Amino acid sequence: MDNYIIEMNNIRKEFPGVVANDDVTLKLKKGEIHALLGENGAGKSTLMSILFGLYIPDKGEIRKNGEVVNIKNPNDANDLGIGMVHQHFKLVEVFTVLENIILGAEPTKFGFLTTKETRKKVIDLSEKFNLKVDIDAKIEDISVGMQQRVEILKMLYRENEILIFDEPTAVLTPQEIDELMKIMKNLIKEGKSILFISHKLNEIMSVSDRVTVLRKGKGIGTVNVKDTNINQLSEMMVGRKIKGIEKEKNASTGEIILKVEDLVVPSKLHKNNAVNNVSFEVKAGEILCIAGIEGNGQSELVYGLTGLEKISSGKVTLLEKDITHKSIRERNLSGISHIPEDRHKYGLVLDYKLEDNLALKKYFQEGFQNHGFINEDMFRKHSERLIKAYDIRSGRGSTTLARSMSGGNQQKAIIAREIDCDSKLLIAVQPTRGLDVGAIENIHRTLIAERNKNKAVLLVSLELDEVLDISDRILVMYNGKIVAELNPDETSYQEIGLFMIGAKIQDKFKEAEVEESV
Repeated sequence: MDNYIIEMNNIRKEFPGVVANDDVTLKLKKGEIHALLGENGAGKSTLMSILFGLYIPDKGEIRKNGEVVNIKNPNDANDLGIGMVHQHFKLVEVFTVLENIILGAEPTKFGFLTTKETRKKVIDLSEKFNLKVDIDAKIEDISVGMQQRVEILKMLYRENEILIFDEPTAVLTPQEIDELMKIMKNLIKEGKSILFISHKLNEIMSVSDRVTVLRKGKGIGTVNVKDTNINQLSEMMVGRKIKGIEKEKNASTGEIILKVEDLVVPSKLHKNNAVNNVSFEVKAGEILCIAGIEGNGQSELVYGLTGLEKISSGKVTLLEKDITHKSIRERNLSGISHIPEDRHKYGLVLDYKLEDNLALKKYFQEGFQNHGFINEDMFRKHSERLIKAYDIRSGRGSTTLARSMSGGNQQKAIIAREIDCDSKLLIAVQPTRGLDVGAIENIHRTLIAERNKNKAVLLVSLELDEVLDISDRILVMYNGKIVAELNPDETSYQEIGLFMIGAKIQDKFKEAEVEESV
């Protein structure tokens, strides 16, 4: 008889207009890593949210060690030893890292908060699992990748025995992903059991023992990883064969769309500049990728280009027009579209309807408004067209609140809105983060199609597969500077990795550093 630590039997959960889980059964063995695989909106996060007590199922039962349990809220889940690393972080931005980790489990003595021993415990955990982060920094001041580490440390601090990882690698670098895989295996050795939601089939194959596949809310089946392969799993997930992207020959490049000269952008976290004298060009008909380990200035570079952060010095030219000190709207109207890395903070108004979010860059234009009054019919037609074209799945269509949509469908909405603007420059930062293989395939085809329309695409990605698959040129950033310019057809993962960690720097960029220091 199998030793199941968790059994979720015949779970059903319905929301207005959509059945998220339809008679789903999932069984987790003690001491295994069990992957949960499915397209965006397949019901994976909903199922795990039920196990963690964020939702109550309409039907079905949950058993722990064979006994029926009633999980009404996350406190019940924690009492049963169930912890969860959420895809969308559950952090208080104005609190410090330490305050977020202990929130809800604060140590007290005579009614007073005591953090001395807690600090040591958190520091020891961060060093043991190589999840180092400044525990006194405020959440609002640290990167997305660091926030992910905080979520993992929250769970480890509570010593949960059943660990749910909901897309934990979505914002991590390749090196950080490798470390997380090692961490997960070490946790199993320490007697933990893990449920692991991921879209990345290679990760599932490398770390999981079994995998359960969901499609459109239904359980398709559970298989042993050793008895399957990536092609079979992807076909189970999307219901068709995934062909992948055949890299097209580089379209002929034309005029310079974006020119960046000696750009300097200050850092919010330290006295040094986050971007230090960076210069490059993006031409019409090319995809230029900025690669690098997170925290080396890529985010601040994009913030400077799009107007989200002020530039200390340097010049930004778009279509021969100086936009260095222009407002965000002026830059957008000049021809910039931006898919941001943080879809909640910069991409969507979560409490707006989907149709309102899709019109955020057009609501002030003629047709969308008449003499200052919103044209709701135009909003609806615009929204329905994009929903159909980009396969944005939502319970109530155009009237769905953005907050209630799955992460992948939120991302699809942003991509639809930005590409629909028909800008000459598309800045795409981690555009496939949190998307399944079918959606990634479509996004890559879309980016290549934009390039082939003689537009310029500036791609910022941590995914080396993505960098090598669709880029025409690669610039590597390290410590706020460009250290290499590479041809994706003439380089390798290993070479890019050496530049990313600062172990190598191309001669022409060394010369730039020498000139700067003279």
